[in-house]
Amino acid sequence: MKTLSALLLLVVSLGSFDSVQAQNKAPIPRIGVLSVTAPPNPNIDIFVKALQNHGYTDGKNIAIDYRYARGKPERMPELAADLVRSKVDAIFAVGPSAMLALKQATRTIPIAFFSPSDPIGLGVVASLAHPGGNFTGVSALASDLWPKRLELLKEISPKLSRVAMVWNKGNAAMNLEAKATQEVAEPLGVALQDRGIKDPAELEGIFAAMAKDRPDAFLTLVDPFLTTYQKRILDFLIANRLPAIFESKEWVEAGGLVSYGPNYPELYRRAAFHMDKILKGTKPADLPVEQPTQFELVINLKTAKQIGLTIPPNVLVRADRVIR
Repeated sequence: MKTLSALLLLVVSLGSFDSVQAQNKAPIPRIGVLSVTAPPNPNIDIFVKALQNHGYTDGKNIAIDYRYARGKPERMPELAADLVRSKVDAIFAVGPSAMLALKQATRTIPIAFFSPSDPIGLGVVASLAHPGGNFTGVSALASDLWPKRLELLKEISPKLSRVAMVWNKGNAAMNLEAKATQEVAEPLGVALQDRGIKDPAELEGIFAAMAKDRPDAFLTLVDPFLTTYQKRILDFLIANRLPAIFESKEWVEAGGLVSYGPNYPELYRRAAFHMDKILKGTKPADLPVEQPTQFELVINLKTAKQIGLTIPPNVLVRADRVIR
């Protein structure tokens, strides 16, 4: 009987110990991800993989809660509010629409962002060195690189004077970028034809206007809205033999002529670095916003041949990658 009583006491004690251990075990951090694009998103996958390199595995020592607007930016405020209500510990904001929606939804939850646009102009940080609020992350310097892109266009096509600029007027960040691009064009002797649209139905009308009042070249301020129509845009450019420059190599890989911009995968990896710092207790207000240090010039010679354009040797030799 004594042995049985001792055994029962041991079982009860172990059960109590396990219960206390379970109560004392801290819940794993929950990270929200907010994006306007639908999955799969290779860049978000890069961010998650980079988190693993920092020691975080979804379902093991962190939980990742995704919210996708699936190409409908009007849903972003609703999704941002939903993430805030779910009491996530931190949020990764993918792009300006996510950042602006979260700015309205919370002033307390720490947020790491990837932004192709100026986060100061968007009003989410006070400065790059001292963000000052609950936002920090990585900025791709989108507006600052347009002078270089326009210079490249002029090198490729020396007689260039008029460039059509297609962009999404419904995107607040693109409004900032369009204004900045207009400002840098004039000193370079380039007249920008503003071809901004708010609705996909307007795109064919823009193409008709460009075919009639032909510009010398083309640029687009890329956001998820216009990326949806990438093939249609590239088909138009080829059919009308228009030189064009883009912000990211993905457009050149799909058939665009030239791109010049940062290494976007590396920027998403750096966003994971910011999230790691946040999860370890660093306040976003004290964590400087990073800017890119690596830039890529990518040229598609197949496309150049299709539109009857010869890329000057002095430009070709500077390319980081040439698609032949």
